[in-house]
Amino acid sequence: MADVIFIGLSLSSILLLIALGLTITYGAMGVINMAHGELVMIGAYTAVMSGIYLGANLFVALPLAFIVAAGLGLLIERLVIRHLYGRILDTLLATWGIAILLQQAIRLEFGLTFFDINIEGLGPGLQNVAIPSFLNQPWMIGDFTVQPYRSFIILLTLALTAVTWFLLYRTSLGVQVRAIMRNPDMAAACGIDVKRVSAYTFAYGSGLAGVAGVMLAGFKTVSPDMGSSLVVEGFLVVVVGGVGSLLGTVASAGLLGQVNGLFATWTNDILASAVVFGLVILIIMWRPQGLFSFKGR
Repeated sequence: MADVIFIGLSLSSILLLIALGLTITYGAMGVINMAHGELVMIGAYTAVMSGIYLGANLFVALPLAFIVAAGLGLLIERLVIRHLYGRILDTLLATWGIAILLQQAIRLEFGLTFFDINIEGLGPGLQNVAIPSFLNQPWMIGDFTVQPYRSFIILLTLALTAVTWFLLYRTSLGVQVRAIMRNPDMAAACGIDVKRVSAYTFAYGSGLAGVAGVMLAGFKTVSPDMGSSLVVEGFLVVVVGGVGSLLGTVASAGLLGQVNGLFATWTNDILASAVVFGLVILIIMWRPQGLFSFKGR
């Protein structure tokens, strides 16, 4: 049973990283970013490509994936999303289109297949990220099997969650982000550069998605459509936890990840997903604003 809970914690950790980015972007900017899953995929492919061409290991790939995904997120915000603030359905459609474009760019090897040029590590092939040997050797504590790589995922997620909390609640930029979450017009009237802060927020959330992609690539096949289902799961965590609530996101990711892990072990992945969706529906019916949410004034 302890092993099942441990696996559930590692799943919860990846869900949490994906949802953290959605929480701060949706909460601060009112943007439904359907391309968030593709940013996870970009992070995974960054790890694959850095291993092939740079000989980089997992620990080098993590910051590299953060930078690449954050840079791409900043570009998306500057070129598209900046012009759609306050039009939530338009952001959904626009980012959905961006998600499709990113998928196809990878699937077609950035379009170079039209010129008979093939890039190793891209396209529809099956790729994985090599895990350092010391993270692949489980060891025992009594009857409990410790899996080093899953432990690493949990610890890294806790560290990044702590960094996110510090940025939001202990820095001037975080104060500005929370002000925009509450009332962007009032924040602008108080002298906050809403567009600049929103751009940095979107880039940071995108970077977290890239890191999640690297960790997923350690035990899941990297493919162009690997992020499609992840964005749905991420939004489930955000909705259940409460939009814009960091505490709610942590609690929701833990709850849904454990439920998914337990039922997947006892039954199968399909039934586990059905149970998670059913639980989400019940929570939303009971508490539409999520488990945790800002108090209105």
